[in-house]
Formats: sequence, C-alpha cells, structure tokens
Amino acid sequence: MEVSHTIINLIIFVLAIYVGYHVVWTVTPALHTPLMAVTNAVSAIIIVGAMLAAALTEGLVGQIAGTVAVALAAVNVFGGFLVTQRMLEMFKKKAPKAAANKGEQA
Repeated sequence: MEVSHTIINLIIFVLAIYVGYHVVWTVTPALHTPLMAVTNAVSAIIIVGAMLAAALTEGLVGQIAGTVAVALAAVNVFGGFLVTQRMLEMFKKKAPKAAANKGEQA
C-alpha cells in the first residue's frame, strides 16, 4: 500500500506549522532582531524556489501559484527589512538636547 504524496506533504506542512509556532513563541525578546534577519534570509531563498516553481511548471495553475508565491515572499522580505530597520533604530543613542537646540538656532 502506497501513501499519497499529497497526504505526506500535508503532514509535513502541519508539523512545520506546529514546530514553527513553538520555536517562535519561546524566543526571548532580545533575540527578535536577529531572528527577523534570519527570517528575511529564509524568505529570500523562498523567492528563488518560487521563481523556479513558476518557471518550470507547465500548467497555468502552477505558474499562477508560483507567481503569487513570489509576490507574497517579496512582500515578506521587504516588510521584514523595514521592521528590522525600525527595531534597530530603537537601539541608537539619541542626540543630547543641547546639541539638538544648537542645530535649530543656526
């Protein structure tokens, strides 16, 4: 008896969601910025895979699904970089008020 590839892929997908949920929610707040950077790198790899899937698929449905996957992964990458940049901005030291007032008067 052979198990369908669709069932195997569905089981892997559900397990990935379960493991991903537990891994992300147990991360300490200090590690959120590095985690975002790694997530952006993984999403960039997903874009390459989605482009290959869209290009190598012969059926129209597969090409459309691949194109949608590229678009969604691109939104994820660019949004992740924006969030990471904002998070890093919070750690920068602010200019002293005296120096800021001097710049306004000049």
